[in-house]
Amino acid sequence: MDQMSEMNAVDAREAKRRAFWQRAGWEGAVEGPLAADASFRRYFRLKHADGRAAVVMDAPPEKEDVRPFVSVGEILSGFGYSVPRLLAADDADGFLLLEDLGDTTYTRALAAGQDEHALYSLATDLLTDLARRGLDGVAGNVPAYSDEKLLQEVMLFVDWYLRPGVGLEVDDSAREAFADAWRACLPAARSAPEVLVLRDYHVDNMMLLPDRPGIAACGLLDFQDAVVGPASYDLVSLLQDCRRDISGPVVKSAMERYFAAMPEIVNQQAFLSSYRVLGAQRHFKVLGIFGRQTVLYGNHGYLVHMPRLWRLTLENLSDEALAPVREWIEKHVPESHRVTPPPGGYAA
Repeated sequence: MDQMSEMNAVDAREAKRRAFWQRAGWEGAVEGPLAADASFRRYFRLKHADGRAAVVMDAPPEKEDVRPFVSVGEILSGFGYSVPRLLAADDADGFLLLEDLGDTTYTRALAAGQDEHALYSLATDLLTDLARRGLDGVAGNVPAYSDEKLLQEVMLFVDWYLRPGVGLEVDDSAREAFADAWRACLPAARSAPEVLVLRDYHVDNMMLLPDRPGIAACGLLDFQDAVVGPASYDLVSLLQDCRRDISGPVVKSAMERYFAAMPEIVNQQAFLSSYRVLGAQRHFKVLGIFGRQTVLYGNHGYLVHMPRLWRLTLENLSDEALAPVREWIEKHVPESHRVTPPPGGYAA
């Protein structure tokens, strides 16, 4: 697509978006950019002269599907959780009009000096509540987090971080050996209860809503990729966040709080191995995703998180359940390549 065609496509998309929210009763509102993420979704805030505010999700249908956001949102709302209320939808064109939960993400609350222990305790309590609910109304309506999917994700590390990111050539035989190492480790990930897993449960996707009672004070965003999988996944997403360093006492307290609320987890060591296996899987995946962002899309903002990702990854690899993956890394990825890629990747 040439530059003129691309500009015309952007203009047409903006016109469709504006027509959508005007049809929904927001004529006269002012639209302003709100946020984007590491997907093709974009968000805009509408402000009306009468004081109303709302958020527009713009998800091009050839790239994203808004229907999972709606269906998972209905499940979470039914649990009594604070998710953005759906005001209007256009599935065909990929637009949603959503309740505006404000600006106080956990990230901003923490930066403003809110108590870290209290915020993470609240987020942990939501996870234990979610785990205790089981899978009634969830199984069959949300896809399973299969080993095939976990393996597909972790291969992003080889394909986007190692090869084009830091310029480490990994032949097909070594790539398959990495996959085999993960096939040997993934059974340990299943040593945790199966629950609804939100998958991106971290400070950028949680809102502080202090006027709401109990766990409803923790608002949820970005849950459209939810799956049925091990409960340890969201806990490690929360407590091994590549975006910020979390104090050791807060992590320890959150883990103790989680286990105290989940007496059905009899073998805590097996749960912790699941936690570390999925932590390593997630961090390798994210190294690949952030590598792809800089190489393919020129989005270099995520590179700042690479050192923390590597530190967390290596900590997890100390678990014997991950010995095959640890041995592969020691053999194929020298310390000189456990680094932050240059902007644009090795070939830039």
